[in-house]
Amino acid sequence: MTRKRFIISLASLIALTCSHAQEAPKNMKLFLLIGQSNMAGRGKIEEQDKVTNPDIFMLTKDLKWVIAKDPVHFDKGAAGVGLCSEFARDVFKADPKSPIGLIPCAMGGSSLDQWQPGKPLYVTAISRAKEAMKQGSLAGILWHQGESDAKPESIATYPARFETMITQLRKELGAENVPVLIGEIIPGHGNHDAVNIALAETAKKTPNAALVSSADLGKKQLHYDSADYRALGKRYAEVFSKWEKK
Repeated sequence: MTRKRFIISLASLIALTCSHAQEAPKNMKLFLLIGQSNMAGRGKIEEQDKVTNPDIFMLTKDLKWVIAKDPVHFDKGAAGVGLCSEFARDVFKADPKSPIGLIPCAMGGSSLDQWQPGKPLYVTAISRAKEAMKQGSLAGILWHQGESDAKPESIATYPARFETMITQLRKELGAENVPVLIGEIIPGHGNHDAVNIALAETAKKTPNAALVSSADLGKKQLHYDSADYRALGKRYAEVFSKWEKK
């Protein structure tokens, strides 16, 4: 390698390293992302998903802030495009003065009972959220879960169990008035319609909560495709925007 090429290569490496090491601002609008695989995202990463925004960050597994890119979650090797990236893009578009910080905590296949206070997923979410809050304020909690509770006995007790979890989580984070956005799961698949009825009841009974519709998305299967994840992210953002304007 010639000296000139070496210098160019070194400069490129330094620039790339600096871009990944960009320091996160102190005034981020933070969003806690909890639930199971459809929150984590299982969509194929396409070209449009590779476009990043220097004002949208994500908290890595080892608690480092980096520019957000899919997959945002790291729960399993199948993690891919999810709803949170499009959500963040739309929220930032509506308020470009406020940088966004995503706190991924979802775990594929997890049940609501695994998110109860004291359980590992809950404890991890609290710990990661508190670390993230050193860089901003919690603006919203996004919840997308229910596929693992699609059994009659679990559906019947879902609203009460969710209230127990979310009440304690908000208390520990000092976030009693922070909105909770509860997404419907894919309709028409197994007992999903019954779960969605329970989710709607949950949103009504939970203070400062709102339901996000998944109608016409998902093609009656377990996971959304990339386009549907983006559409669902937009719906979460629309619901959040309406909440902010109240």
